[in-house]
Amino acid sequence: MSARVVAAFAAAERLGARVVFVTGRPPRLIHEIAPAFGHLGVAICSNGALVYDLGGRRVVEENAIPAEVLAEAAARLRAAVPGIGIAVEYAGTLAADDLYEPWDWDRGITLQRMADHELFAKPGPKLLGRHPTLSADELLALAAPELSSLVTVYHSNGSRLVEAIATGVSKASALMSYAAGLGIGAEEVIAFGDMPNDLPMLAWAGTSYGMANGHADVLAAVDHVIGSIDEDGVALELERLALRAGGAVA
Repeated sequence: MSARVVAAFAAAERLGARVVFVTGRPPRLIHEIAPAFGHLGVAICSNGALVYDLGGRRVVEENAIPAEVLAEAAARLRAAVPGIGIAVEYAGTLAADDLYEPWDWDRGITLQRMADHELFAKPGPKLLGRHPTLSADELLALAAPELSSLVTVYHSNGSRLVEAIATGVSKASALMSYAAGLGIGAEEVIAFGDMPNDLPMLAWAGTSYGMANGHADVLAAVDHVIGSIDEDGVALELERLALRAGGAVA
């Protein structure tokens, strides 16, 4: 997180905005950016499956896939994509079969290898599948038709990774619930995104922004395309909005 982005978020909060991180990452990876923002507020993690209190460092809401649904979804995924490795991701741990290949997001954690009867013995926030060669787009095209009656299937551009959460759960559903608790309607929400798992949230928000470096599906769906991550596109837009609201970024 660049200093300019941190300053822009701080300015937005001074003007009365509520900043919420909404990510596909699990809570354990949010710890890397939380210090820059003073460990304040909440993060909607695991694509909406978990709501995490940054200050208290605890999960305050969970919408997990039931154990029996996890098992069936994994069976269908293996049938649709032979050779795929399967994992179940929790707030602070990761369990997987013998084929699952760890990647960058799995750093700093002990991967628990389990047989299926252990792997699917309890509900889990997110089901993961990583293939040795197929891209995330290719995996989604194969998996979605087979699993969509059981779970919500998507990808967030993880390397050769397809992901799934419980039916009805998304970044949009979790953010909508959180905003409603604050008395904030969709028309008052602006959302920034770059990957297909952002699409439900971007569609729900009153104003949507896509990063210039984002997925083509996102750029085609948003209200506005802004600068890339490397260009601090989010900060530039927040600075513009702050000035329009009569404030400024210190």
